[in-house]
This record gives sequence, C-alpha cells and structure tokens, in this order.
Amino acid sequence: MDSSQTFNRKCPNNTETQHRTRISEFQLISLSEDPDQQPLLFGLFLSMYLVTVLGNLLIILAVSSDPHLHTPMYFFLSNLSLADIGFISTTIPKVLVNIQTHRRAISYVGCLTQMSLFLIFGSMDALLLTVMAYDRCVAICHRLHYLVIMNPQLYGFLVLVSFFVSLFDSQLHNLIILQFTNFKCVEISNFFCDPSQLLNLACPDTFSNNILKYFLGAIYGIFPISGILFSYYKIISSILRIPSSGGRYKAFSTCGSHLAVVGLFYGTGFGAYLGPAVSHSPRKVVVASVMYTEVTPVLNPFIYSLRSRNIKSALRRLHGRTV
Repeated sequence: MDSSQTFNRKCPNNTETQHRTRISEFQLISLSEDPDQQPLLFGLFLSMYLVTVLGNLLIILAVSSDPHLHTPMYFFLSNLSLADIGFISTTIPKVLVNIQTHRRAISYVGCLTQMSLFLIFGSMDALLLTVMAYDRCVAICHRLHYLVIMNPQLYGFLVLVSFFVSLFDSQLHNLIILQFTNFKCVEISNFFCDPSQLLNLACPDTFSNNILKYFLGAIYGIFPISGILFSYYKIISSILRIPSSGGRYKAFSTCGSHLAVVGLFYGTGFGAYLGPAVSHSPRKVVVASVMYTEVTPVLNPFIYSLRSRNIKSALRRLHGRTV
C-alpha cells in the first residue's frame, strides 16, 4: 500500500468498529526501500548517535569537573545535554534495530513508550531553552544582582519544573491515546511514533480532539517560544542602553550560542510539524523529522563547544587530566 494514502484515511464506520479489537502493533515508514542503501543508513545513524552521546557526555563531564563552570548557565547547559542524549536515544536505537532486522513493526505498548519518552525529552529541550533565555536576561539586565537572583535554589527549581511539566505533557498525550480503541490505519507516516501522527490516526476524528491537539501544541511550542521572545526583548532593550559599541557587542555575544541552538531547534521543529500541512509527501515528512530529532542533538555540542572559550578550556583541562 502507498504510505501517502495514510494522510487521507477515514475512521471506520460503526459496522467495522464492532468487528475490530484493539490493535497490537503499528507499522513505521521505512527510511529507504532500496536494500543497497540499508548499510549506509545504518552507518550514518549509528555515527550520529555515537557523536551525539559522546559530545553531550563530554560537555556534562567538563561542566561537572571544572569549578569555573559551576554557574547557572552551565548547569542548564549540562541538563540540556542530558535531555539531548535522551531525546536521540528514543528514536535511533529502534531505527538501527529495524534496519538490521528489515522490520517496520513496533508494538502498541512500545509505541506509547517511545512517544512518552520523546515528549518528555523534547519538552525538556524546549523548556530548558526558555529557562536559559531567562538566565541570559537576568545576567544582562540585572548584572549586579545576577548571582543573588539566580541562586542554586532557583535554578534547581526551574529544572525540576521543566521536568514535571514535560512529564505532565507526556502523560496527557498517553491518556488521550489510550482512550481510543480504533485508528484509521496502523501505518505511521514517520520512522518513529510521532505524537502528532498518532493523534491524526486516532478515531473519532472530532473537533474536540483537534482542540486538544492544539492545546498540547501550545504547551510544547507557543509558551516556550513566547518566553524566549520576551526574554530577548528585554535583553535587546537593555543592550541598546549600553553607551559603547564594544560593551553592546560583549553583552550580546554571550547569547550567540543560545540563539544558534534555539534557531536550529525551532527551525527544524517547524519544518517537521508544519511540513505535513503543506506537503502530503511522507518522504518529506521523514526528512524534516530526521533534521529535527537527529541532526539538532548532533550539532548542539559543537555549537556550544566551538563558541564557548570556557567549554573549550574545560575540555582541554579534562583531556590533560586523563592522559
């Protein structure tokens, strides 16, 4: 069956529903139907996974081992690195297993588990980026009182709140999916159990269901983006009041890495979730999802380590102690 048909599937009628039991598994889309490309894809995804895990672990080790980096900004960065490891670990291991076994099936329970973990770590990424924007706002707008405002109790509390909000978002998605006993079909037009794809397949396809999807999207996207935009509005307003151009550049340069990661995360995220509304090609959806779920966590460690002199110095000291 052409996987593009899954975009236009309808819910089963009452007669079909009576003869249908709860499904036991879903079918994920294959990254490529060409058998000759399977070893290449396996090597590519395995390389991305190893680079992501190693890069983010190095940042966590550098921050934890260097007293100079025991600050709120690097505390948030180490938690972002941990979330990135979890984010990519929810999808790539299953992709590697599917390539090796030439299977596309994922069990119903396995799909819900993957969706839950994806939402937890994805929401953590979004919320931590918002918290990091607030941290930069306090550092620039209230420089003299930065350490008083951003005390260990506050930044620990902000990370805990980010985790519990992410957990709430994840479990709310789970409860919504669990209430549906029927789906339009069992083919998910992605290489993992994408929450938006599952909600689109769920029956009944009602107005209230659509409202709920938009509400959950607001928790995941609109609120964090609004927090980031407001923080940078305050940052830019404060920087413009600095008299010297050198002082303005120095203040804004501390936000460079964060802005790059925010642009990468939300740029690829919009491509992954707004793309299906523009194009009904499953292959384009998969490419956008790969950019969002795999490429972004790979690049984050490079962005922070290449732009931050403190991280580079900490990594050199860490290397010096190990050799």
